[in-house]
Amino acid sequence: MDRNEAVAHLKARLTNKNLIKHSLAVEAIMSDLAEILSEDKLIWSLAGLLHDIDLDRINNDMSKHSLVGAEILDMLGVDEAIIYAVKAHNAFHGIERRRKIDKALYCADPMSGMITACALILPDKSLNEVDVEFVIKRMKEKGFAKGVNREAIMECELLGLSLESFIEISLNAMKRIKVELEL
Repeated sequence: MDRNEAVAHLKARLTNKNLIKHSLAVEAIMSDLAEILSEDKLIWSLAGLLHDIDLDRINNDMSKHSLVGAEILDMLGVDEAIIYAVKAHNAFHGIERRRKIDKALYCADPMSGMITACALILPDKSLNEVDVEFVIKRMKEKGFAKGVNREAIMECELLGLSLESFIEISLNAMKRIKVELEL
């Protein structure tokens, strides 16, 4: 499956514009991580893009999230590495994150949410003024972006990346597509 097909399948299944932007952000982060870690950029990018493809279908039942997504992706003939990473990114299921792609998706997903939340509290609601220090400061505030799984973000260390490096990679990836993200 190429990116254009993946985007079409995603947009056919997700109606929430913010979920689509989130998927694009995770795609960008995964793409940059793949490049830095010498992994398959297309596979990693597609995992990021398609990881939440089932959210409109599960009716907020997070016990179904990622399992339904994996079924959709299997039906579409998506690479098994992507399907497994999608299943493993939902900690609810306790699926072992065995490979780098699994670990990367697990921490990239909440990182995109943290960076977006940081941008949205600024006067211009953009990524322009967001930097690594700003994100780290906000991560330490327990009342800020309460839904963001900080422990998952910290698992970037399992990829051999410091928190600072991971934030910088993620922030640069999202800034690269800020027009699409409307940030």
